[in-house]
Amino acid sequence: MTPSATFHRSRPRPAVGRAPWALVIPAALGLAFLVLPLAGLLVRAPWSTLPSRLAEPHVLEALRLSLVTATIATAICILLGVPLAWVLARTSFPGRRVVRALVTVPLVLPPVVGGVALLLVLGRRGLVGQWLDSTFGITLPFTTAGVVVAEAFVAMPFLVISVEGALRAADPRYDEAAATLGAGRWTVFRRVTLPLVAPGIAAGAVLCWARALGEFGATITFAGNFPGQTQTMPLAVYLALETEPEAAIVLSLVLLAVSVIILASLRDRWVNSP
Repeated sequence: MTPSATFHRSRPRPAVGRAPWALVIPAALGLAFLVLPLAGLLVRAPWSTLPSRLAEPHVLEALRLSLVTATIATAICILLGVPLAWVLARTSFPGRRVVRALVTVPLVLPPVVGGVALLLVLGRRGLVGQWLDSTFGITLPFTTAGVVVAEAFVAMPFLVISVEGALRAADPRYDEAAATLGAGRWTVFRRVTLPLVAPGIAAGAVLCWARALGEFGATITFAGNFPGQTQTMPLAVYLALETEPEAAIVLSLVLLAVSVIILASLRDRWVNSP
């Protein structure tokens, strides 16, 4: 019998029994609180005209812009977030806890506040935006590039947290073994570390992409709401809700379907994890 088999056999199993009513009733109310709004969205959806509404030009344009900007934002988050997660997980330096706290700030920061902060830094008169405008002629606010920046700002913590957790769970002895065989640091990272944490990177990228796709507050504050240029799906829902509620329901259904697909694809990793 292997040690792992002994461990699994001796592992205590959770107690299974009839749940007390003091827990069942609040749990049922909590489930109803979360599910009923979604059910209402499905019940009130204009199913008979759904295909024609989805084919409307402004809907397709908002969907296309959302998919493109969310994908670009996710690529930027992977490029910057994976090294950042590695630094937080595998190195020790003064102020690491402060850096980790700063990385997670966008998770709790109101998105509108994040948009204001981006304007103050990257706006035409911002700390960095003024230099970008005068030196390179680059203006980010109220452009499609501004949408990408806003989405990356709010979505990157999801990737960093996921990858950092995967790096901490990975056995560092594989990296040490590769180093003792003469592999350089970059080779160890590329050939050993990345394959080990690839599932964590994939899960973080999916969550990052979903968060970017649903971003609203920072986007409308930093990039505005211009059809065909900065109007993503959440912004189109907000605008349609004031003029054409059925169109808002259709757009909301699209975002709901994407969310369900994302959660279903990550179920084994996030729900069934030990």
